[in-house]
Amino acid sequence: MSALAATAPDIGWVDVAVRLFAAAALGGAVGMERELREREAGLRTHVLVAVGAALFTLASAYGFHEFLTEGGNVVRADPTRIAAQIVTGIGFIGAGAILREGMSVRGITTAATLWVVAAIGLAAGAGYYVAAFIATAVVIIALWPLRILTHRLVDRARHEEKRLTLELAPRQGISPLLVLLEQQGIRVDSFTLEDQRDRRRLTLGLDRPSQQVVPLVSGLDYVIGVRWRT
Repeated sequence: MSALAATAPDIGWVDVAVRLFAAAALGGAVGMERELREREAGLRTHVLVAVGAALFTLASAYGFHEFLTEGGNVVRADPTRIAAQIVTGIGFIGAGAILREGMSVRGITTAATLWVVAAIGLAAGAGYYVAAFIATAVVIIALWPLRILTHRLVDRARHEEKRLTLELAPRQGISPLLVLLEQQGIRVDSFTLEDQRDRRRLTLGLDRPSQQVVPLVSGLDYVIGVRWRT
């Protein structure tokens, strides 16, 4: 092998294992938050996406070492070509995580975490550990502390007496409820829908004190519980 061929980049199995396990750990840290939030794409999905992105990066940069140096000459190749397809390919998985039901759209945050976990896995596979660790910390902060802070700021900005929380039966659509409120002349300024294992939690922002609406909605068959904040 010529001196030029000997300079072609290569990596040992220890470094490969470290990078793959780092990708799995960082992807799992983000996935655990999604798992605790009972989202469809949880711990295992995020670990698989991160490890897959890292492996594609490793294969792109080092997997063709023998082919590139065969014959004593180094074949010029762009190691980012395969890794670049991760950005496009992860879009198919992210699109599958987004669900639309009636007027509500769910899964956008989970799709975004899958996208950023692929980037974290790519960085770990490339050995760019600092960026991977910092990105993971930023993502976890955005998913957990920032979410709590945002909800508190939003709650303070709104009139709590006009916010009504309903516990709905699982897979229950909200369109019939919104139509009923509209028929009664009650305007819904905003709403948030959160899915749990055995029920759906719907929070409505109303144009009138929420306790006035309680008698109307509490008798509905698909309403499990009613709560208003004062």
